[in-house]
Amino acid sequence: MSAEHAPNASEYIVHHLTHLNSLGHKQSSLVDWSVFHLDTMFWSISLGMLAIFVLSRAALKATSGVPTRFQAAVEILVEMVEDQSKSIVHGDRSFIAPLALTVFVWIFAMNAMDLLPLDALPRLWAIIYGSAGHDPEHAYLRIVPTADLNATLGMAVGVLLLCIYYSIKIKGLGGWIHELFTAPFGNHPVLYPFNFAMQMIEFVAKTLSHGMRLYGNMYAGELIFMLIALMGAALAASFSGVLLWVGGIFAGTIWAIFHILIITLQAFIFMMLTLVYIGQAHETH
Repeated sequence: MSAEHAPNASEYIVHHLTHLNSLGHKQSSLVDWSVFHLDTMFWSISLGMLAIFVLSRAALKATSGVPTRFQAAVEILVEMVEDQSKSIVHGDRSFIAPLALTVFVWIFAMNAMDLLPLDALPRLWAIIYGSAGHDPEHAYLRIVPTADLNATLGMAVGVLLLCIYYSIKIKGLGGWIHELFTAPFGNHPVLYPFNFAMQMIEFVAKTLSHGMRLYGNMYAGELIFMLIALMGAALAASFSGVLLWVGGIFAGTIWAIFHILIITLQAFIFMMLTLVYIGQAHETH
């Protein structure tokens, strides 16, 4: 934000809720990057690669002897995911269990970005952006991909596509289409339109709720961090202002500790719903 004009609370929040949509240059006639949230794409891909690196590192370092603390932690996580997938998905889990593990680690990493100081990376980006000759006041950057509905719905759509894939793989194309028209009300021509409509509603509802649940919780957590940060920004020369600043630090620390549970729980819930939906695709009505 500009040093000449201290932002008010509304401007501060709006600035931090604005995505990086372009790099400040003239858009291509073929690809308009302004329609993409570049910050969401960058952080989600980077953290996804980090998750793959961490898990592959654990696999390469694994030993049958006395495990290191890192190996023991990863083994506990792998066993937890394997037990959950075994109890939900009845069939070949050679791809599903690793998928669930990747989903959990990836979403946890994206959620954990919320624990970083609110202004740290955006302020660094503003310095870089300003040094490139742009107005640093318009250097937008959001670092929590799961607080972007586009990211969470994109992952939910990916799960939906996997559900369709496994439905066709397990039941066959004809069997899946037959199920679309005969469940849940029964196999009767009069009921076919109602069955098909209910199936479509179920697909849409599951996908929307899957993505919006994660988004809603992380977006709300991000807003709370912003409101707490505003308490710190209210530091003034008066004694009460100092107390407000100290209160902001204290409240931010308490919320961050509590938020650790939220980011872990939300990653676990998304993983579990992924397993549940894919498990349902293995079942026949």
